[in-house]
Amino acid sequence: MYTSGLIGNCQVAAIVSEKGSIDWLCMPRPDSEPIFGRLLDAEGGHFSIETAGPSQGKQFYLPNTVVLVTVVTFDDGSAFQITDFCPRFYQHGRVYRPSALFRKIEPIKGSPTVTIKCKPIKGWSKEPVPIVRGNSHLRYEIRNDQLRLVTNMPLTYLCDEVSFTLKETIYFGLTWSFGIEDDLIQVTNHFLEQTIQYWNGWVKHCSIPTLYQKETILSSMILKLHCYEDTGAILAAFTTSLPEEVTGSRNWDYRYCWLRDAYFVLSAFQNIGHYEEMEGFLKFLLNIAERHESSLEKLSPVYKIDLSLPLPEKIHENWRGYLNSRPVRSHNQAAEHIQNDVYGEMILALAPIYFDERFHHLRTKDHDQLLETLGRLCIKNISQPDAGLWELRNGWQEHSFSNLMCWAGLDRLSRIKERGYLQNFKIDLKKSQRVAEMAIHAAVKEGILRNGPRDDSLDAALLELTTLRFPDFELNKKTILKIREELNLDAVEKTGSFLYRYKRKDDFGDPQSAFLICSFWLVQSLSRIGALDDAKKVMADAMTAANSLGLFSEHYNPHIKLQSGNFPQAYSHVGQINAAFAVSPKWSEIL
Repeated sequence: MYTSGLIGNCQVAAIVSEKGSIDWLCMPRPDSEPIFGRLLDAEGGHFSIETAGPSQGKQFYLPNTVVLVTVVTFDDGSAFQITDFCPRFYQHGRVYRPSALFRKIEPIKGSPTVTIKCKPIKGWSKEPVPIVRGNSHLRYEIRNDQLRLVTNMPLTYLCDEVSFTLKETIYFGLTWSFGIEDDLIQVTNHFLEQTIQYWNGWVKHCSIPTLYQKETILSSMILKLHCYEDTGAILAAFTTSLPEEVTGSRNWDYRYCWLRDAYFVLSAFQNIGHYEEMEGFLKFLLNIAERHESSLEKLSPVYKIDLSLPLPEKIHENWRGYLNSRPVRSHNQAAEHIQNDVYGEMILALAPIYFDERFHHLRTKDHDQLLETLGRLCIKNISQPDAGLWELRNGWQEHSFSNLMCWAGLDRLSRIKERGYLQNFKIDLKKSQRVAEMAIHAAVKEGILRNGPRDDSLDAALLELTTLRFPDFELNKKTILKIREELNLDAVEKTGSFLYRYKRKDDFGDPQSAFLICSFWLVQSLSRIGALDDAKKVMADAMTAANSLGLFSEHYNPHIKLQSGNFPQAYSHVGQINAAFAVSPKWSEIL
């Protein structure tokens, strides 16, 4: 299992190891080059509190916050704790979320001896950054900007990496492009108090299910961190190149906004009753559309947080990779793909505006035009070959999931038009919807929907049939049960809870591990076909895939309890939230 935690503030994010080392941090943006990258290479830079003798670490989040506490205990009973957070709170009528993180290190028992090291790198070159020493801070020149570390500990101990006994609380403020002029101790404690209050207040305004409440609250906050608030982009993950299979080459950079992932994230936010993320993402989507001078011809599946494409994909040969899993990559070639499901997903992302009266103010000409463009793209791309949602790099073909999402988009557009909107949109949406439905049925064999009309294999993404309310209950049910039976990770137990995405060979051979969101999709699907007890069992099993903090990775192997793929993964936390609502009784049945 990954034994690390995540901190962030919707501007920056860091991975903190179980002993309190910051092993992954990119600044000034989550998709920038790393300044701490030991997660992927021992020489990749870190900000650590090291112990001379044997010790154990244990982490937890302060209740209803993403303030992370790491308690390190020595064999002799001595102990200290580290409180890590990125400030986020309301100030002067807006959210304060600087490119900064703060650390508070407190002795709690005995006389712990520690060595504190801050060793940033310049980025993918892995070149160490020389220290410039100030009066009470260290300065590092990185890519024509400055990283500053302000502290109350002796700078000699820090610069020379001297071991010392921790007798009093030590504070650190790590900032990009700005310094901390006021008293560090007061600033840190004030920021910590305000950040705790912010997250407590945010959680208080969440709707939560009656089951898996703490887990859903954590997943909700983790998803919130994946929203890059400055532009509205929603990131798939904060990491790159954590392998789907250890020592394998399925290693990808996920620090970007996949439009499909963003739709699923918004579906989870809708369940918990938070909508500011939807408004932010729709601004991002409109900006993508407006970058094209004429009508939008196609959408890329993935964009950087500044609306550009994450191209070209690069391999960094000088990086060893997580547990020697190479290559280490930045950028993602998927930006060149055609993935025809994104048009339907973007319609579904926009649909709440027209069905929910709280969003009357968003029913604008710009959104109308964007919906019409997306509708035309759905119609145009029914039955067309593409890379599919699993982003095949070779062998594009017609995919049932892409046709299903086109159908779902056209279904919502048709209903929106019936409500009196989009009256200038003259295309016969009902007719186009029937064409999409026929394309889906063309891939049915033996009463089960297959991956495509020329591919009889099964695909776990088609568990979404029921969630999207495709109007063929028997087809939906048979497909769900067949997917569970055939794509189950357990060759003996055909009603297990962990699923492959598919079993067919792809560009890199046969998949080896379960894709975690598929388990949560299965929970939703079983609930919708009336198999609630079965859904609850799958849910209980899927929850065991979390690490000790409750964080999910992309992939999971239940046989050896191994998390893999990028971590934490927004997709998986989306699945947890939506599945928890699917299996939970209503509050009126509980209170």
